[in-house]
Order: sequence, then structure tokens, then C-alpha cells
Amino acid sequence: MFDLLEKGGIVMYPLLACSLISLTVILERGAFWFREMKRVDSGLVNRVLHLAEMGKYEEIKVSTEGAADYVVRVLVCGLAHRNYSLTKAMEMAALEEIKKMKRYLPVLDTIITVAPLLGILGTVIGIIHSFDMLAIAGMPDPQAVTSGIAQALITTAAGLLIAIFTLFPYNYFVSKVEKATLRIEKYATSLEIVHDGNRKK
Repeated sequence: MFDLLEKGGIVMYPLLACSLISLTVILERGAFWFREMKRVDSGLVNRVLHLAEMGKYEEIKVSTEGAADYVVRVLVCGLAHRNYSLTKAMEMAALEEIKKMKRYLPVLDTIITVAPLLGILGTVIGIIHSFDMLAIAGMPDPQAVTSGIAQALITTAAGLLIAIFTLFPYNYFVSKVEKATLRIEKYATSLEIVHDGNRKK
């Protein structure tokens, strides 16, 4: 590894930093979604909707105390402000939950873009250095130049690898956010319908 860092030149160090940041964010987001999936409680969500339909708001408050499911938190926030604006309260709570889910994703997106560019930059610098050496020394052996170019291409390969191995987890996390958003919208809409029905009674 240290040999590759030395061969790739100075650009390999920001690439190494990108790989470490990417790995850290992927592990953190993976742990986050593992916890969130364990906290999903569809039974409690349906119970909240059922109790809301019957107007048993105090019972909802008791049964949802300490609930970890993000949908339950959104619904409870809406019910807590039902006399003012249930819809706006749920929108605000949903935005807060989605913000948590999207945390650090822009970092991965940036690394996917920057890593290949850094790799290309390293290659260009390496090629310029190889031709400078050729011009100064006037080396007749073309292998000296080609070996220098081969070393310069290490940074491009490293940048592409970092981008590729960051892209798959990034897309996975984005899809998880989209599914969670749809789940929030589904149950929030159901609660709005129930609430409107209760007001008309």
C-alpha cells in the first residue's frame, strides 16, 4: 500500500483521505439504517391510526411514549398540533426525519465526483513529470517514459475505484430515503383522512 502511495505521487494522499471519509460515512449510514429498520413498528402505526379514528388521543399519547419508529414520531407530532394544523405539523416533523436520513449523503456524492478528477489530475501531473525527465535527460530508452506513465495511471485507477465503491452504497442509501419518504407520506395521508372524517362527524 505504501509502495502504491509513493508511486502515485502527492495526489494519492487526498485520494486516501477520500477513501477513509467514504468508508467512515458508509459505515455510519449503514449502522443508522440498521437501527431504523429494527425500530420499524407497523403494528403501532396501525394502532395509532385506529385510535385516532376513535378519537382516543390520550391513549395514543400513552401507547406511543418512547416509540422509536420515525413514522410514529411524525404522526404523534401531527396529532399534538391537530387543533392548529395537523398537516403542517406532520410536514415539519417529516422534514426533520428526512434530514436525519440524508445526513452525510452529500459527502458521498462529492467523493463520487471528486475522486476520479483527482485521479486524472495525478495522471496528468505524472505524465508532465515523465516528459520533463525525457527532455532534461534526453533518454533514448522509451521504456523509461512508459514506466513513468504507467506509474502516473495509478492515481486514475485509484480515483475510479474509490468512486465505484462509493457509488453503490450511495445509491442504496438514497433508495432507503425514498422508501422511507413514501412510507411517511402513506401513513400521514391516512391520518389526514381519519382526522378530516372525525371533524365532519
